[in-house]
Amino acid sequence: MLDRRHFVLTGLGTALATAGCQRAADAAHISGGFDGINYERGHWLRDALQDGKPWPAPAKTHATQVLIAGGGVAGLAAARALRLQGIDDYALLELEDAAGGNSRGSSVGGMACPMGAHYLPLPGNDAPEVQDLLEELGLRTRVAGRWQYDERHLCHSPQERLFFNGAWQDGLLPLQGVAPSTLAQYRQFAVLVERARKAAHWTIPAQNRPPAQVQSALSAITFIAYLEQQGLTDPLLRWYLDYCCRDDYGAGIGVVSAWAGIHYFAARHGFHAPGMEGAESEGLLTWPEGNAWLTRRLAAPLSDRLHTGRVVVRIAQGKHGVEVDAFNTTTQTMERWQAQRAVVALPVFVAARVVQNPPDFLRQAARQVVYAPWLVANLHITAALHDRPGAAPSWDNVLYGAPGLGYVDAMHQSLQSVPGATVLTYYRALGDVPDGRKQLLEKPWAAWRDDILAELHVAHPDLSAKSRRIEITRHGHAMAIPIPQNNGQIGLWPRWNMGKQLSKTARNPSRQVVAWEQLTFAHSDWAGYSVFEEAMAMGHAAGHAAAA
Repeated sequence: MLDRRHFVLTGLGTALATAGCQRAADAAHISGGFDGINYERGHWLRDALQDGKPWPAPAKTHATQVLIAGGGVAGLAAARALRLQGIDDYALLELEDAAGGNSRGSSVGGMACPMGAHYLPLPGNDAPEVQDLLEELGLRTRVAGRWQYDERHLCHSPQERLFFNGAWQDGLLPLQGVAPSTLAQYRQFAVLVERARKAAHWTIPAQNRPPAQVQSALSAITFIAYLEQQGLTDPLLRWYLDYCCRDDYGAGIGVVSAWAGIHYFAARHGFHAPGMEGAESEGLLTWPEGNAWLTRRLAAPLSDRLHTGRVVVRIAQGKHGVEVDAFNTTTQTMERWQAQRAVVALPVFVAARVVQNPPDFLRQAARQVVYAPWLVANLHITAALHDRPGAAPSWDNVLYGAPGLGYVDAMHQSLQSVPGATVLTYYRALGDVPDGRKQLLEKPWAAWRDDILAELHVAHPDLSAKSRRIEITRHGHAMAIPIPQNNGQIGLWPRWNMGKQLSKTARNPSRQVVAWEQLTFAHSDWAGYSVFEEAMAMGHAAGHAAAA
């Protein structure tokens, strides 16, 4: 991993230090604030549980066949699975004012933009649930016996670029002016990834079955320990791998497992060093509002079955089914829901708090999972930015050595002939930052604004002058980080659930679910890392199991 000395010695590190001390331009004209996550609701639940005070009596009782707690991708996928089986008697309770979890969107300056996940890789055959969804939405159709994707929704070129050594270059792997020794380490890592691909089956979603020996060994150590073992010490290679891990998992190579670091490449497009055969390419679906385009369409069929602004405080099982108590933030009253079965599509740490007398596997999972806080900032700019030399403006734009992950351009898909006003969505993962969650929640909006502008000033000196509004979304528990596990296990699947006791869905027997009596659990936390495909597969399987 790049240490502080190496970072400061880079051109960007020096420039960032200067920009941080001397503001490029007065930012007082830029308005904005925090938006998108009402973390006070979650903290209300936490504080109430810690105080041990009794809940108020329910003011109203509802009955339904299946109750879904949590409206992220997994909860929405469970609702879709029920709908596809012809079950209409269900309800979904969601904490926020809109469903979608980390895949929600917003608008700034009248332009759509994401508040979280911003793209979906074209799914392989290991993700039939996602393939079916894309077919249902008209994004994927069979033409002359071959699957084709609607090109309007595929990420337009140029896709990505890197600001490196004072100029923009195509692609995110540092290449301009690098030493032969760096290229040699790129090739060495490419060989290791290909060797791992041949030694085990790498898929997204990851199969919830005992991992191969090589995968278990990688799961037990950090990615940086693996790189040390292989003699991969080049700072440019390490920066790139650290960036990839922070981008996908919310923390860098010193925190995530070696399994996660290799899985990033082995389960997708591999890793292709310059001069080697094969080209690194991956089709992406993206929209101005990011994956909110998908979750809004998943939520639309729910109609009045979707109940937002509900804080689930208790899930209890009895002889005749499940009882769920939820606080209605609009009416400020408690509601009770009675159902035959429930899908608990909540983060694991929340599920362990609200499930009454939780089973040991749920308690253990909650103790084990580590979450990455994330910051997402949407910057409304009134005109195209002056560009540094090199590669043309792209959909994804990354600055080498920066604390953030760069930004995506919400208007990149618009095909506008002349660049103009747009929204730049900036990302920063805080999973390996000391007190990252505390910093995220306590740092004032204006301080975040100045921090972000100073970082991006290195590549865009005119950004502050052309910015008008910055909306910041704070995800305190954005995603589970795939940290090393001494037993070599992948994800949080309970060990007792790895054999014959593991429930299977009727439609797809390869999909297994975590179930406990009338409760079925579904959330990407159980996979140990957060991607759309994992949440979709788990929610779909849980919906089928709940309907059985």
